[in-house]
Amino acid sequence: MGFMLAPHHDGSPLHVSTQTPALGETVRVRLRVPAGEAGPAGLGLAALDGVSVRSNPNHEPRFAPAVLLGEHGGWAWWQAEVEVENPVHGYRFLLTGPAADAAGTGDAAGAGLPAQRWLNATGLHDTEPLDAEDFKLVASPADIGAPPEWLASSVLYQVFPDRFARSAAADGRELPEWAIAAAWGDPVDPEPPARSTQFYGGDLDGVTERLGHLADLGVTLLYLTPVFAGRSNHRYDATNFDAVDPLLGGDEALVRLVEAAHARGIRVIGDLTSNHSGDAHEWFLAAHHHPEAPESDFYYWKDAANDGYESWLGVPSLPKFNWASKELRRRFIEGPDSVVARWLKPPFHLDGWRIDVANMTGRLGAEDLNAEVRQTIRRTMVEVNPDTILLGESTNDAASDFQGDAWHGAMTYTTFTRPLWSWLMRPGSEAAGGIGFAGNRVPSYTGRQFHAVHTRFVAGFPWRTRLGTLNALNTHDTPRFATSALPGAVPVALGLSVTLPGIPVVFAGDEFGLTGVDGEASRTPIPWPLLEQDRAADAAALAQDTTRLYTELIALRRGQPALNGGGMRWLHIGDDVLVFVRESEENSVLVTAGRGDFSVTIPVAALGGGAGDAMGLQPLFGAEVAGAPGVQLAESDGEIRLSAHGPSFAAWAFSGVKTP
Repeated sequence: MGFMLAPHHDGSPLHVSTQTPALGETVRVRLRVPAGEAGPAGLGLAALDGVSVRSNPNHEPRFAPAVLLGEHGGWAWWQAEVEVENPVHGYRFLLTGPAADAAGTGDAAGAGLPAQRWLNATGLHDTEPLDAEDFKLVASPADIGAPPEWLASSVLYQVFPDRFARSAAADGRELPEWAIAAAWGDPVDPEPPARSTQFYGGDLDGVTERLGHLADLGVTLLYLTPVFAGRSNHRYDATNFDAVDPLLGGDEALVRLVEAAHARGIRVIGDLTSNHSGDAHEWFLAAHHHPEAPESDFYYWKDAANDGYESWLGVPSLPKFNWASKELRRRFIEGPDSVVARWLKPPFHLDGWRIDVANMTGRLGAEDLNAEVRQTIRRTMVEVNPDTILLGESTNDAASDFQGDAWHGAMTYTTFTRPLWSWLMRPGSEAAGGIGFAGNRVPSYTGRQFHAVHTRFVAGFPWRTRLGTLNALNTHDTPRFATSALPGAVPVALGLSVTLPGIPVVFAGDEFGLTGVDGEASRTPIPWPLLEQDRAADAAALAQDTTRLYTELIALRRGQPALNGGGMRWLHIGDDVLVFVRESEENSVLVTAGRGDFSVTIPVAALGGGAGDAMGLQPLFGAEVAGAPGVQLAESDGEIRLSAHGPSFAAWAFSGVKTP
């Protein structure tokens, strides 16, 4: 594919006049087309006769003409007005050139017919594309609300409480009968029965005591996996939703943690299992073998005696909720007295929820109540505190559920994690559990394939949902990326996480360089002494160097306006290197991510911003500066050459985009 200079549009403020339109509102959408010799001749259009926007309100196509606003910085800007007629309003651009024979088709039968190209969220097409790939404007109902402004600039840190940090108070707590006690330095035992019951005793006061570490990293959003009591170390088998597990310090410990986090500018979200409870949950115990109980309709029973029941993937300890139950909705997700509302209100003040197994929630056979459940959860959140976020786990193609009617972003692996692993892991790597690769074997991709897969899956999301979707190298459900990464690939992977649209994710321990062959083995107790030990120890040196890397790249993300909601444009796609630019009015950032040796030449004009030459680029990370190794940037005859040896990641800042 190589160098790319093509007509461009995305959902960012440079191209769309409002991120939160109302139904019936007219929105201005802008298209940028390379001007002059760099124009669309190479795309089969010798020149543009016109541009229009095709919308699809009520599934009936409608065209609106675009007007040429003028040229700036080597780009011609076209603008059209689109009335938002549906909650999700799709649109695409139609670029029309001169007659087909003049465009060099050589097809006499097509002589005199205009040449056409369509531009949608997957790119430029010479045949009519799918409606599902259109750009999207989202008009959220008032009771659902738009995402909070802080979402797109968040950096998320995930904590698995049993393994993060242990306060002194943990020593005085009596262990439940299911727990297999482990000392903090003991290795994780991934085999049953210890797999889910090995207990290290991390607690919420331990998290509070380590908030300084999160603040030093630059984290702005803390995600806690479940804090309600269960009969496992992961607590996804809740026994109730009304109290914080005493083994974590109880309700008071959560209050202390959230207050201390907020004082440091860190928001905190919790984790709810809307798909299932544990089989020791008070609701399930009340209903099991008791069909007359009010809780009986909370679950799916296979017989009249309430003996057999549906469960998550057939696991009997995780009975599945039946969301047709109005009483279940009232207790759990609907209204100010529900579980969802309780933990967002004083004294707890959580800043939102991550919903476990969101993709399966409310779905069984012919029944699909997923939309009702997610929208009810969000309405309840808006009633209590609209400045909260709702993230949903959906491990595969999530687009159909993430169209702006509830979820603000997806915890998914299709858009970033899986293609990243396929590009930057050693060929033949295995990825047991969680990540979703067929046969647990990671396929190997070129950079071109990474780009193709990434583009395919993000195209299904509205822009603002894409900004709230997680760019995770790994999570508590997967092997750690570093386990099988190519040598030198961690900075490249993390660099892409913080610079591509979406929320960067750090699973606690990533910044120590920890490894793990599956999700369970990755839930490693954090080796805090490594940050203070002498660097003569290899493990200490790795932890300190990796922590410094994370700190620097998170600072890069937070410090550049273009990386926090700005647009994105690909400049070069190669097997071993990707080059793109993030853009805003305030500034722009040029990014290179290389898997191996590369040398790439790009016209300076392709950068777009107001800088007239490459010397306007200010190195931010990874560039060759004063003899220090890194990506080399050289300018000659209106072009820049980017080159490096081995895996590399680099970024430069330059001026923002000026529009006519």
